[in-house]
Amino acid sequence: MSNESIEELYDIILKLQSKEDCKIFFEDLLTYKELENLSQRVEAAKLLKEGNTYVQIQEKTGIANQTLSRVSKSLKMGEGYKKFIN
Repeated sequence: MSNESIEELYDIILKLQSKEDCKIFFEDLLTYKELENLSQRVEAAKLLKEGNTYVQIQEKTGIANQTLSRVSKSLKMGEGYKKFIN
């Protein structure tokens, strides 16, 4: 996959203007499992920000330990979760 393709995806996402737009686009773009996995990461980030432990988060979400570790690292070192997750 080229950087150009990724940039095009970002451009398409920026065109979404409503929750309904997001819903119909992501339902076409992703499988239900992929969408579920993405939402699971968002939920895990929220729970980490609230101070929940890995065990508590895994019990609530069913997220894999490796994925939770990645979310935690991104929450600490990245910008996206900090900016967009309340």
